Amino acid sequence: MSFQEKAEQVLAALGGGDNIKSMEPCITRIRVELHDKSKLDEPALKKAGAHGVMKIGSAIQVVMGTQSDNIEAEMRRVMEGK
Repeated sequence: MSFQEKAEQVLAALGGGDNIKSMEPCITRIRVELHDKSKLDEPALKKAGAHGVMKIGSAIQVVMGTQSDNIEAEMRRVMEGK
């Protein structure tokens, strides 16, 4: 699966680009804050390749392994329509 395909699936599982308040990658995960947490689809995130989903306060961490940086960059491109 390409980074673009993973990015599109992760975005959909997070409720779409409009539902993302903020997003930041780190080495193994993508940290996200959502406008509406009820739109989060954890099974879809795991289907997209997430090793886990952690909810810490208002933040959600999607554990994608060492591909997190590339997937997050592609998510931004998709959200910007590029």
